[in-house]
Amino acid sequence: MLDPRSEIYPSIEYRPIQPSDLEVLEKIHLALFPIRYEREFFLNVVNGHGIISWGAVDTSRSDEGRDELIGFVTTRMIAAKDSEIEDLFRYNNSHKDLTLIYILTLGVVDSYRNLGIASSLVREVIKHAASVSNCRGVYLHVISYNQLAINFYKKMLFKLARRLPMFYYIRGQHYDSYLFVYYVNGGRTPCSPLGFLKMLVAKFWSKEEKSIPRWSRCKESTTLLASQNNNKRIISGEDTRSHV
Repeated sequence: MLDPRSEIYPSIEYRPIQPSDLEVLEKIHLALFPIRYEREFFLNVVNGHGIISWGAVDTSRSDEGRDELIGFVTTRMIAAKDSEIEDLFRYNNSHKDLTLIYILTLGVVDSYRNLGIASSLVREVIKHAASVSNCRGVYLHVISYNQLAINFYKKMLFKLARRLPMFYYIRGQHYDSYLFVYYVNGGRTPCSPLGFLKMLVAKFWSKEEKSIPRWSRCKESTTLLASQNNNKRIISGEDTRSHV
């Protein structure tokens, strides 16, 4: 690992996570997160079974660890219509075919923090999302008390889409969640004048919706919507959400 006293700036490279990363990936997750992930999750990550991931390695190391993970991000691509923010894309006539990328876990080992590695990993996700023509955004959840994560995603220009009351249930206590979105390929917050108007028209003609949701705050830079989803998250060994 990097010596904090060293003045040599490491040379960081990014690559897909591979089967040989399994042991280190598990070890870092255990060290960083208050959640115990099932072995199946890690196997899916390293084998690319339904999960798209990137790893960061320090190629300036002279020992055998020059290809050892020192950071990672794991994601999953889902249909927009199956997501918790499907209503943000109803103004688009082709919304049934749209996809989104959901960030599952993001982490950097302690000795490599504050070097821009997490930012670079998220940029890899955004770049990939932008390369998929029908993808409209990258999104994730952050527990309400994790101010460092909240500030990080705001700095990365993610938009605050809504607050989900009592979304997490951890060790017998409920916590709210913030949902952040980074729009790509023409995706945009419905609070833009055109997007907002189209969404209202779509909702007016929708047979599934009988009323328009209340908007507690609506700005182009920071949009906070009333929650329209009753999903909750109980943090257990099988949960793969790291932003807590």
